[in-house]
Amino acid sequence: MVLGCSAGGVVVALNLGHRQAVLALAHPVTVGQTLMERDLREVSLARGSGLAAISAGSTDRIVGRPAAYTMPKGTLLTESVLGEPQIPPRGKAVVAVGLKEGRFPAGLECGSRVAVVKVPEPEGGTAEPELPDPSSPVWYATVVAVWGKERGETAVVSLQLGEDEAREVAAFPTDSISVLLVRKEVL
Repeated sequence: MVLGCSAGGVVVALNLGHRQAVLALAHPVTVGQTLMERDLREVSLARGSGLAAISAGSTDRIVGRPAAYTMPKGTLLTESVLGEPQIPPRGKAVVAVGLKEGRFPAGLECGSRVAVVKVPEPEGGTAEPELPDPSSPVWYATVVAVWGKERGETAVVSLQLGEDEAREVAAFPTDSISVLLVRKEVL
């Protein structure tokens, strides 16, 4: 029994010795946001993982720097995710879409992967919108910002997608667009 416990202690000690404390995001941040100490948390990462994560002892040199991307909670910090905003990347564009309540899911947030669909306007003053035409275009985008999701307000959602697709989405009236949550994606 003593031998088993001793061997287990040695294994745990060896494994702990192969870990390092690095910085990760304590909550989501948006592109261009200046990082503060409250935005950071310390996590343990295996040494030799191949990731160039910033060590936990480097908090002072991270605080005050901008985020180059919109990133979800838990993102490990590396030099490549800090600095001048890198949104949109070459070949992509960001379009703002005004969405009324009921035209977007409650869980919509930065980093969400969405499908943007055109919904026909109700005909003849009916209160219920028509179902989308299956042949209508669908554009896939990543949410980079959301404002005004409070009840009763029109939300403004910034979507990143290809330049041509962004022009097409921007050409449709606000009342004719709905957003469906597809899956989360890190930018």
